Amino acid sequence: MSRLLLIVLLACTVASAIGVVFMRHRHRQTFIELSKAERARDELNIEFGRLQLEQATLAEATRVDRVAREKLGMKFPEAADVVVIRP
Repeated sequence: MSRLLLIVLLACTVASAIGVVFMRHRHRQTFIELSKAERARDELNIEFGRLQLEQATLAEATRVDRVAREKLGMKFPEAADVVVIRP
Protein backbone atom coordinates (compact mmCIF):
# COMPACT_ATOMS: atom_id res chain seq x y z
CA MET A 1 0.00 0.00 0.00
CA SER A 2 2.82 2.43 0.80
CA ARG A 3 4.47 1.72 -2.56
CA LEU A 4 1.22 2.54 -4.35
CA LEU A 5 0.91 5.78 -2.36
CA LEU A 6 4.54 6.63 -3.17
CA ILE A 7 3.94 6.01 -6.90
CA VAL A 8 0.78 8.17 -6.86
CA LEU A 9 2.60 10.98 -5.02
CA LEU A 10 5.52 10.75 -7.45
CA ALA A 11 3.14 10.92 -10.43
CA CYS A 12 1.40 13.94 -8.91
CA THR A 13 4.74 15.65 -8.32
CA VAL A 14 5.86 15.03 -11.91
CA ALA A 15 2.50 16.24 -13.24
CA SER A 16 2.75 19.39 -11.12
CA ALA A 17 6.28 20.06 -12.34
CA ILE A 18 5.18 19.66 -15.96
CA GLY A 19 2.26 22.01 -15.27
CA VAL A 20 4.56 24.66 -13.79
CA VAL A 21 6.93 24.46 -16.76
CA PHE A 22 4.01 24.70 -19.20
CA MET A 23 2.51 27.70 -17.38
CA ARG A 24 5.84 29.55 -17.31
CA HIS A 25 6.25 28.97 -21.04
CA ARG A 26 2.70 30.17 -21.69
CA HIS A 27 3.35 33.21 -19.49
CA ARG A 28 6.38 34.16 -21.58
CA GLN A 29 4.40 33.78 -24.80
CA THR A 30 1.58 35.92 -23.44
CA PHE A 31 4.03 38.59 -22.26
CA ILE A 32 5.60 38.73 -25.73
CA GLU A 33 2.16 39.06 -27.36
CA LEU A 34 1.25 41.81 -24.89
CA SER A 35 4.46 43.69 -25.65
CA LYS A 36 3.74 43.52 -29.39
CA ALA A 37 0.18 44.75 -28.85
CA GLU A 38 1.39 47.65 -26.70
CA ARG A 39 3.96 48.61 -29.34
CA ALA A 40 1.28 48.53 -32.05
CA ARG A 41 -1.03 50.62 -29.82
CA ASP A 42 1.70 53.22 -29.32
CA GLU A 43 2.37 53.41 -33.07
CA LEU A 44 -1.36 53.83 -33.76
CA ASN A 45 -1.63 56.58 -31.14
CA ILE A 46 1.25 58.43 -32.80
CA GLU A 47 -0.38 58.04 -36.22
CA PHE A 48 -3.71 59.21 -34.80
CA GLY A 49 -2.04 62.33 -33.43
CA ARG A 50 -0.49 63.04 -36.82
CA LEU A 51 -3.85 62.62 -38.53
CA GLN A 52 -5.51 64.97 -36.04
CA LEU A 53 -2.84 67.59 -36.72
CA GLU A 54 -3.23 67.14 -40.47
CA GLN A 55 -7.01 67.44 -40.19
CA ALA A 56 -6.69 70.62 -38.14
CA THR A 57 -4.29 72.05 -40.71
CA LEU A 58 -6.51 71.16 -43.66
CA ALA A 59 -9.65 72.53 -41.99
CA GLU A 60 -8.23 75.99 -41.23
CA ALA A 61 -10.52 78.72 -42.49
CA THR A 62 -7.72 80.57 -44.30
CA ARG A 63 -6.69 77.43 -46.15
CA VAL A 64 -10.28 76.61 -47.12
CA ASP A 65 -10.75 80.19 -48.31
CA ARG A 66 -7.54 80.07 -50.37
CA VAL A 67 -8.43 76.74 -51.98
CA ALA A 68 -11.94 77.96 -52.76
CA ARG A 69 -10.60 81.11 -54.43
CA GLU A 70 -7.57 79.68 -56.24
CA LYS A 71 -8.58 76.19 -57.24
CA LEU A 72 -12.35 76.43 -57.46
CA GLY A 73 -12.64 80.02 -58.66
CA MET A 74 -15.09 80.92 -55.91
CA LYS A 75 -15.49 84.41 -54.49
CA PHE A 76 -17.53 86.15 -51.83
CA PRO A 77 -20.86 87.51 -53.07
CA GLU A 78 -21.35 91.23 -53.42
CA ALA A 79 -23.40 92.96 -50.75
CA ALA A 80 -26.21 93.54 -53.28
CA ASP A 81 -26.41 89.80 -53.98
CA VAL A 82 -26.98 88.85 -50.34
CA VAL A 83 -30.55 88.44 -49.18
CA VAL A 84 -31.22 88.20 -45.47
CA ILE A 85 -34.27 86.14 -44.52
CA ARG A 86 -35.63 86.73 -41.07
CA PRO A 87 -37.81 84.16 -39.30
